Amino acid sequence: MTQTSLSTRAWAEMGLLALIWGASFLSIKLGLEELPFLTLVVHRVLWACVILWGYVLLRRQSVPRDLRIWRAFLVMGLLNNAIPFALMAWGQQFIETGLTSIFNAGTAIFGVLVAAIFFADERLTLRKIAGVSVAFFGVTVAIGLDSLRQFDIRSLAQLAVLGGTLSYALASAWARKRLMGLSPAVAAAGMLTGAVVILLPVALIVDGAPAWPALPRTYLAVGYFAVFGTAIAYLLYYRVLAMVGTGNAMLVTLLIPPVAIVLGALVLEERLAPQAFAGFGLLALGLLILDGRLLRWLQGKPGPVTGPQKLP
Repeated sequence: MTQTSLSTRAWAEMGLLALIWGASFLSIKLGLEELPFLTLVVHRVLWACVILWGYVLLRRQSVPRDLRIWRAFLVMGLLNNAIPFALMAWGQQFIETGLTSIFNAGTAIFGVLVAAIFFADERLTLRKIAGVSVAFFGVTVAIGLDSLRQFDIRSLAQLAVLGGTLSYALASAWARKRLMGLSPAVAAAGMLTGAVVILLPVALIVDGAPAWPALPRTYLAVGYFAVFGTAIAYLLYYRVLAMVGTGNAMLVTLLIPPVAIVLGALVLEERLAPQAFAGFGLLALGLLILDGRLLRWLQGKPGPVTGPQKLP
């Protein structure tokens, strides 16, 4: 398997993952119409956590007993779920579904910078610097000059979503240092458990006891992003990662925004400004430069062989 030649099955599973995650942005937006954002996030992590532990037990996978691993799960739940899910859900109250997904695609930018800070083998090369610069410029274009000149709640919402992507990047570094060697299902279930422990008391204090939603579509939205957008998506993501490698898996982040943009337009009649599409184009270009794909295409060279990955 090369980074420039993926099987039909790999593309199909990447496409399916992009559809699932792209639709998650819409389901969160729908859920926010009735539920406070913290309560919404608790629903997401709690039910996904129950499902994944059920999967772990069904597959008879060993549950960690080392207290150090559970402490690592707690930090992972904070960085990979509690902080980014809460920031993005809050931000999505004030910005469009598609725009949220565009900013989410910038996770890889912070991932490169965080990795360069914490890992000696991830130093910044000229190619990475160029890719990060182009991608950051794309994010700036997507935010728009008006948001930079006139700071308001919409500007703050956009920064909150970007803060969530930074937290994702920190979580990736933490997983590499503390959670290597665990099965993907156990790692995902463990970090979601940590997220529930953190978020549940906060949501009860801030939002009070959760009320039953009145709209049937709110139940459907919660069920979708908890079951499909979180539990099943994590399992599918690790499967795709093992199949195509980390470089190719980054393509999923570029497939998600078109799905979210189309669904936001069809269901919520959202319309993005032209600058958002221009920003996404530059962001996509930066990500392709980052993993070396664009340079290989220009040189007509195949990418390095990527086999199954040892996953956290």
